[in-house]
Amino acid sequence: MSRAALQIPLLFAVLLAPAAQATVYELPAEGTALFGSVEHTVTAYEDTLIDLGRRYSLGYEEIRRVNPGVDPWLPGDGTAVLLPGQRILPAGPRDGIVVNLPEHRLYYYPKPKKGEKPVVYTYPVSIGKMDWKTPLGKTRITQKEKNPNWYPPASVRKEHAERGDPLPAVVPPGPDNPLGAYKMRLAFGGGSYLIHGTNNPAAVGMAITHGCIRMYPEDIEQLYSMVPVGTNVYLVNEPVKVAIVDGEVYMEAHPPVDDEGQVAPIDLNEFAARLDQALGPTRTAVHWDYALQNLGSGTGMPVLIGIQAEDDSPDVAPSAPVADGSVPAPPGS
Repeated sequence: MSRAALQIPLLFAVLLAPAAQATVYELPAEGTALFGSVEHTVTAYEDTLIDLGRRYSLGYEEIRRVNPGVDPWLPGDGTAVLLPGQRILPAGPRDGIVVNLPEHRLYYYPKPKKGEKPVVYTYPVSIGKMDWKTPLGKTRITQKEKNPNWYPPASVRKEHAERGDPLPAVVPPGPDNPLGAYKMRLAFGGGSYLIHGTNNPAAVGMAITHGCIRMYPEDIEQLYSMVPVGTNVYLVNEPVKVAIVDGEVYMEAHPPVDDEGQVAPIDLNEFAARLDQALGPTRTAVHWDYALQNLGSGTGMPVLIGIQAEDDSPDVAPSAPVADGSVPAPPGS
């Protein structure tokens, strides 16, 4: 597969909704990890990046990061906008719900019924802000509720009161309820963490919540209808994902987050170990300069960083070190 093929979906899209609802992709039997396509659009005078993100199932940070120099609120008529719809599946289990925090994205793997092919749904989400971290690990859905009341915890009420914006003890369903119309409770933290909707969809895709997972209203409605109580949920922290497709090595990098939800520097040794595990016992040429450049930029778009060698082709790629069974140590390690 050539670099030009980056814009060709490697999983077969079976649904692409015109609004924020998830893109659904059929998972091939081989378990290929790279899917979707990079697209482009041109703004109309009334468009904002926030509007386009919701229309194409992208979060705020996803679309802003790959369109530097474009005003998120006033891009202007006729502005070219890149839509980063290609991605690599997280390395974790393809089971239930997987939320990759640095990516601000949720993946749902429903159990296929007899005769159906397995698919993955993917949605942009908001996560906890820097002083309200979202936990990591495996949990499960313990409860589902439509049109929920919101009972602001004491810490949140205190925060609002200090800002001169006091909250009532109970916020009923409606436009002032930040949970939106649907919530699903996680077992984490005694049930204090939720996957829910929002009354502020413009903020989806940011690190802005008090630790919960927040979704576009139409996305949570769709997910709520599919997910049974007891579904496994995996909250993971994978800032760098790697996939090998037809002998080519792809990397997708997002700004890492630390235990407090703050942006952290890339750990090059951790990246080298992850790449080494993905490559296995193969001769592979990795273009480290290009890989490090993309690690630093953290655009979240998959890029080609290496090529696996044929048995009779020792010279795989110029300016790229070749590894026998492992990747070379990163510069400066």
